Amino acid sequence: MLQQQDPSLPGGQSQLMKLLAFLVLAAGVAHGQAGSPLPSLKQAYHGLFRIGASVNAAQFEGLDKIADPIIAAQFNTISPENALKWQSVHPSIGTYNFDQADQYVAYGEKYKMFIMGHCLVWHSQTPRWVFEDSEGKPLTREALLQRMHDHIRTVVGRYKGRINGWDVVNEALNEDGTMRQSPWYRIIGDDFIVKAFQFAHEADPGAQLYYNDYSLENEAKRKGAAELMRKLKAAGVPITGIGLQGHVKIDGPDAIQEAATIEAFASLGLQVNVSELDVDVLPRTTKSDSADISMTAAVTSQSNPYTQGLPEEMQQALAKRYAELFRVFVEHHGSMGRVTLWGVTDRESWLNNFPSRGRTNYPLLFDREGKPKPAFFAVLHEATNAR
Repeated sequence: MLQQQDPSLPGGQSQLMKLLAFLVLAAGVAHGQAGSPLPSLKQAYHGLFRIGASVNAAQFEGLDKIADPIIAAQFNTISPENALKWQSVHPSIGTYNFDQADQYVAYGEKYKMFIMGHCLVWHSQTPRWVFEDSEGKPLTREALLQRMHDHIRTVVGRYKGRINGWDVVNEALNEDGTMRQSPWYRIIGDDFIVKAFQFAHEADPGAQLYYNDYSLENEAKRKGAAELMRKLKAAGVPITGIGLQGHVKIDGPDAIQEAATIEAFASLGLQVNVSELDVDVLPRTTKSDSADISMTAAVTSQSNPYTQGLPEEMQQALAKRYAELFRVFVEHHGSMGRVTLWGVTDRESWLNNFPSRGRTNYPLLFDREGKPKPAFFAVLHEATNAR
């Protein structure tokens, strides 16, 4: 278990001073002094775990001239934001649209990356027709299982041997760790997860298969997820690991919670991945820390205070937060496969519109112009400090 280090203690003060000194030196690199090239995260973390980002259509189509060189230089694994979600790839009965998905996979192959598929079974961004018959009535269990099977066989089968890992089931749990009452659960029953993994394994026996969810750092949800994982493994389900989404706040969850979460799932023999990492620096607009995309809140001047840029003290707070997180990841690298940031630059982050639309957020390692932030160098420092 990781213990938090008090900066007032000699060891804590030394660690803080080392980080500050590193950031001062890194500032010169960030501003291009002496023509210094930007260090590479994927090289720094080589031998620890893969490090990656989610990519959108403009990026894998080569239209984002800011993000493309960052992706190529910094990351060795990618996830698709939307290109492989059901509504994108299978919009109507009998109709598949693989144009964007094909470009996404080709993009990952171009840069020799570990390519993620996200996601096969989710209650959101799945068209209503999936759960209904021709009269608009709920499908039977058998009919919905057949639909799930056909979709997974077609999508996973198309990229067999090319997509390396799949988020098979996404966000099946409530905040208290109980099963979400999604159409998948209501119609099929709690074995819909077992079936989804079986179908995915049949379609590509060589692919890694994961369960993916948010807020697993919270004790109740973590316990529910751990119990679900134990049941899946007891049933012989071919599950490789779990994705901790990692949509966190500037002030929590803390390092102890992060470490406990990784250790809880690693103890079950699962590979642990941080699958959608970002750090929300803006004031809370809801009482919940959930990343449920159905949540909304009105934007106010109080909830959107940094429209003219992130103040230096907040830049340093963000850097410290990322350092705290990656210190935990590095200490648990033997249990981890990858850490993926949910986006490349602050400009395209989903947190600019969640849970309030039109906010100006700063959750990632590169700013809106593609320049590395102090948080980037803090993450780099944790890799070099581990050697």
